[in-house]
Amino acid sequence: MSNITLKKISQSLGLSISTVSRALKNHPDISEQTKKRVRELAESLEYEPNAFAIQLRTKDSRIFGLLVPTVSNHFYESCIQAIEEESRKAGYTVIILQSGDDPETELANLRLCRQNRVSGVFACITPNTSNVQPFLKLEDAGIPVIFFDKVPDFEACNKVCTGDIEAAGIAAERIIAKQKKQVLAILGNPNLSITKKRMTAFKAAFEKNIATAKLQIVHANNTKDAFDLTHEAFQQAKRPDAVFCMSDEILAGTMKALQLLRVKFPKEAGIISISNGVLPKLYYPEITYVETSGFKLGKTAFNRMMSRLSGSTFVQEITVESVLVEGGSL
Repeated sequence: MSNITLKKISQSLGLSISTVSRALKNHPDISEQTKKRVRELAESLEYEPNAFAIQLRTKDSRIFGLLVPTVSNHFYESCIQAIEEESRKAGYTVIILQSGDDPETELANLRLCRQNRVSGVFACITPNTSNVQPFLKLEDAGIPVIFFDKVPDFEACNKVCTGDIEAAGIAAERIIAKQKKQVLAILGNPNLSITKKRMTAFKAAFEKNIATAKLQIVHANNTKDAFDLTHEAFQQAKRPDAVFCMSDEILAGTMKALQLLRVKFPKEAGIISISNGVLPKLYYPEITYVETSGFKLGKTAFNRMMSRLSGSTFVQEITVESVLVEGGSL
């Protein structure tokens, strides 16, 4: 409510507005008896402080902006859950904004964050975000930005990433250990730094290996692309005997194609993915995957945000550890 409500409380109790305000804030100068009278009347009137007025006075909205491509994704769901839980504990509210992988929508979401005078922004950029200046302008305005998961190549910014190089290396070594000969690696959008890192690490593991495995690398922007690429590869005379999926989104398309073609795994083709851990457990046998936890990523991003709000000024890139989880698909 507005200050008029404070005035109503003060008039009803014969107290000044400043006394009522201090009583509601549990100020030590106000007697316990007065505090009790004020609180009881405020509760009966369902009084609530004017959040916008407090924001203007303190220049702290206690709101975080959280920019994600979509909320209908297990990885981002768990990121959002972690950030929202930690924010609530710390007295912050989170505005969740979806870009749909559209840079124009992303810019509109950033404007909303500015208009709402957010305390900070968590941002997972779109594959086509080439200009990070709008984000840096938020930093110049005193609004910290923590990039997570899909982050810009630009170095002078705070990033929290999954262990992209480590995860891809673990997956490649597992395929090599199984002595696969015809390997299909389906990676994401080639413009993203996350794809570049995973592709470089995956290729490097095969290049240093003396075994003669043939590696085919293709790129899928979405689940449908992954379905089409997998379907095409398994229609060839020389089918892959192992498939690496860079993400859950790619894994979903790949598995749909393999099931349609009735490809038995791991007997006819082994499957391994980088995953948040939910989707691989929906199949039988369960998919072997390298865990990149969205929940851990969200917690780490939140901690970095709180460090920035506490006065930390240095730029940092933090990597969340990756772990191999054995299923029965490889």
